[in-house]
Amino acid sequence: MQPVRVRSLTSDLAAAMRSLTKGAPAVDRSREIVDRALQDGGVYYGVNTGFGVLAGKRVEAADLSTLQKNLLLSHAVGVGDPIPKSIARIMLQLKVHALSLGNSGVSRGTFDRLLLYAHEDLVPVIPSRGSVGASGDLAPLAHMSLPLLGIGSFWNVEGTAPVPASAILEQRGLKPITLQPKDGLSLINGTQMMCAYGASVLSRAVGFLRLVDIVAAMSLEALQGSIRPFDERIHAARPHPGQLAVAANVRSLLRESEILESHRDCGKVQDPYSLRCVPQVHGASRDALGFAEGVVDIEMNAVTDNPLVFDDGSVISGGNFHGQPLALALDFAAIALAELAAIAERRVYLLLAGHDGLPSLLMRETGLNSGFMIPQYTAAALVSENKVLCHPASVDSIPTSQGQEDHVSMGSVSALKLDQVFTNVQSVLAIELITAAQALDYRKPLEPGRGVAMAHEIVRSVIPHRESDYFFQEDLIPALALVQSGSLEKRLEAGGVEVH
Repeated sequence: MQPVRVRSLTSDLAAAMRSLTKGAPAVDRSREIVDRALQDGGVYYGVNTGFGVLAGKRVEAADLSTLQKNLLLSHAVGVGDPIPKSIARIMLQLKVHALSLGNSGVSRGTFDRLLLYAHEDLVPVIPSRGSVGASGDLAPLAHMSLPLLGIGSFWNVEGTAPVPASAILEQRGLKPITLQPKDGLSLINGTQMMCAYGASVLSRAVGFLRLVDIVAAMSLEALQGSIRPFDERIHAARPHPGQLAVAANVRSLLRESEILESHRDCGKVQDPYSLRCVPQVHGASRDALGFAEGVVDIEMNAVTDNPLVFDDGSVISGGNFHGQPLALALDFAAIALAELAAIAERRVYLLLAGHDGLPSLLMRETGLNSGFMIPQYTAAALVSENKVLCHPASVDSIPTSQGQEDHVSMGSVSALKLDQVFTNVQSVLAIELITAAQALDYRKPLEPGRGVAMAHEIVRSVIPHRESDYFFQEDLIPALALVQSGSLEKRLEAGGVEVH
């Protein structure tokens, strides 16, 4: 089976689901091992025992199916806003993918029904709070699995409202399934909730990193910044991969710049760090996000439930469900993304200050008009919020299950924070985008570098120049759409401008 990767997340998950329509021999093989274990009289955690602190309590054979059903019901205690349908879908697909790897021992009936939900885009409604990342994401995954029993809800097609699972099953002529021994445990042990958030954010961040460099280059040109700090020799002397890539991007974007030529001998000694240190700051974030991407790539293709079954007949209880690898990586990713907004906000501030011939607040008639003063407030508020959100959840632990689970990862908290941080960062970059475009207008008739000029033209095709106060949402909404869609960097690439 082909692995699933962050950089091709949607297509890889779709391919993984398609590959399972022809059968899942690894599922059948691992199930046979569980069935044999049940006949040998041994004690197997969660298969014929209670869970957590109740692991020492043996359960009679006649009650094993009820044990698994009770596991889902007792663990479905999530609260808070539901996980967005797009991320819940990834959760479902990742769980199916993990079960198909053949170390979980799930029954074929349970696996096939969950696979059917993935194929038919029947995405469960899952509360976002309630996981401590201990035995994985117990509460979220329990909610994800409830529709197997005809309980809980699915999202409607639009992803805007829940529909009772019982109604959907009845419409499709399906009956609730009966869980077999170990099924419930295989379903709710695992890191698919935090992994889905991490994969979702990081897959979108891949293109976003290019946009961050483009917008920074726009600000650099508008502020008549120096190209010298981007000299290839400087970065070869400190060859962090991200730093090298960012410096190369800026050099590419500023080729053929008339603005650069106009101030080449201006006598300015140095630019502020938010301009001069773009390769070092953006590059460090790139490298940090690359590390997090590698962790998530491994996790998406790993088996993270418990106990695990192996082809030699072993059924071994371990701790692959512990979310620590993801908790650390997602905390790191949030910090890396937040720094991109922090430095962008400083560039917005510089653009408003009236330096080097730009009008203060980027309008000619201020007083009557506040100009671009207030969008910077919003950027500052979002950057400040990110500072709070970037406190690492992974340094916290609250013991659960009467001390049996005495160290937990809080990785789900890391995941939720990462998603909010990225949302905030995108908004800050949208603000820098419209502010830099406004400032570049005042450099006419001089033309910026070819790449910057193309980016400016794309912005101006949907957002006009402003010389009086207006309802800023009219520009912030399309600017955010440019930031989130990836269309700006794709159009530059199509135009022959290299941005890596």
